[in-house]
Amino acid sequence: MKRLAALAALAFAMLATPALAQAPQPSKPVDLERFYSGQWLEIGRLPMRLTDGCVAGATAYAPADKGRIAVRDTCRDKTPTGKEKAIEGKGRIMDPGTNAKLKVSYPFFITWEYWVLDRADDYSWFISADPKFEKLWIYTRKPPTPAELEALVARAKALGYDTSKLEFPAPLQQ
Repeated sequence: MKRLAALAALAFAMLATPALAQAPQPSKPVDLERFYSGQWLEIGRLPMRLTDGCVAGATAYAPADKGRIAVRDTCRDKTPTGKEKAIEGKGRIMDPGTNAKLKVSYPFFITWEYWVLDRADDYSWFISADPKFEKLWIYTRKPPTPAELEALVARAKALGYDTSKLEFPAPLQQ
């Protein structure tokens, strides 16, 4: 009987875990024109193999055909003056009206979802994540001061992320 109870508890825990591992919902709507245009600088991120060796990360958004959004993600190899690596995709807003959830299709059938969890009222920064709570990015329009970066990391922590794992690659030279 104890073994059956232990198995039931384990099964319940496994079923409950995905619900606990969901990213928080976006806190504010996003203005399409103000947000999805121009360049954003990647200031911090959770590590992932895809970005190993990448510094000076940036994402550029622009309006595209059929109401889509052109996305160009770039970084530099090992140093801010290293060879540029880039990938381009087309994004589709998944929550029209709120505009905080973007699904981007990249080449080779790669698709990622990005949720804008929080942003500055003046659109000077935003914190983005995937809905599975595995990826996190901090972006700004210009390099932040140390105090601004500290506040952004604190906000990411308040959203439930383990900020001790954040990496802060060298910024893009503007």
